[in-house]
Amino acid sequence: MKLGLGLYRHLLKPEHYRFARQAGATHIVAHLVNYYSAGTLPAEQAGGGSWGIANPHLWTVDELAALKADIEAEGLKLEAIENFDPGQWYDILLDGPRREEQIEGIKTILRHMGTVGIPVMGYSFSLVNVWGWSKGPWARGGAVATGWIRELAPPETPIPNGQVWNMTYDPDAPPGFVSPVSPEEIRRRFANFMREVVPVAEQAGVRLAAHPADPPLPVLRDTARLAYRPELYQEILDVAPSHYNALEYCVGTLSEMVSDVMDVYESTDTYSRQGKIAYVHLRNVHGKVPHYHEVFIDEGDTDMLRILEILYRNGFDGVIIPDHVPEMTCDAPWHAGMAHALGWIKASIQALERYCVR
Repeated sequence: MKLGLGLYRHLLKPEHYRFARQAGATHIVAHLVNYYSAGTLPAEQAGGGSWGIANPHLWTVDELAALKADIEAEGLKLEAIENFDPGQWYDILLDGPRREEQIEGIKTILRHMGTVGIPVMGYSFSLVNVWGWSKGPWARGGAVATGWIRELAPPETPIPNGQVWNMTYDPDAPPGFVSPVSPEEIRRRFANFMREVVPVAEQAGVRLAAHPADPPLPVLRDTARLAYRPELYQEILDVAPSHYNALEYCVGTLSEMVSDVMDVYESTDTYSRQGKIAYVHLRNVHGKVPHYHEVFIDEGDTDMLRILEILYRNGFDGVIIPDHVPEMTCDAPWHAGMAHALGWIKASIQALERYCVR
């Protein structure tokens, strides 16, 4: 198992690559979507406003190669790109008039990634993505952490026209809202998308890695969600059986789910045995949807060492990154929280490699 660090677009700089290397990481997962310039939850988010302006630009071979070269210059490897920009695929999600054009754009991105040698593309097939989060002093010692608390979430209004993923792709869209999307319809749109792009991913050698619904609710803002229970992840895999149809395995989100079929440990065993986990988000939480909040990696409801042991015993050899982390009380709250999580994961991996028999 390999230790990595996920970096948002504004953090894709040499000083943050060096921080990752100093903290023991060997790989980077890069976000190229410019959600927000601040790197924290935007103030508008709790009120349901836009996170920013979507960008339809298709990442070129030269841009991806330059990013990879900058990361490798600091002694790291670029493992994955995480999330298509809403501007690149809003009509794929909405089943709108530019769908076919945008399908070709996604295929182009996958081909460019294959040319450069970036092995994984993480994505989340959702019209809403994450919405309604709040922050509070919920982690050990009053460290500020993210949560989804029903009473603190804004009223669930429909998605305004011209938006997906809480980002605006058309500021001149007419007034009104996106039509409700049923479970059958979201599954149909997703299945059509996968059947068209998985063959290209196979040719390019790029694994598509699906993130589960976060927050894991069956419906959010009048739109149905895909994998909001652990067992539903299997439906994503079964739509287009292929090594290149895989999972962006978010332990925190799976721990937040309510299911009487499969818990997070059974889920981890099931999907790692299938070899379907492309890379792992590792974070801990207290509670379950619709009342949960994130905490330090070593203090939540989930036994993280047990999760890592399951992965190790099942032969998972991919990258593990800390997901969100509580902000510690110091001059560098994010760096301190990440350093704590990275150190804990690195020590746990070393212990498993030394003492655990597969």
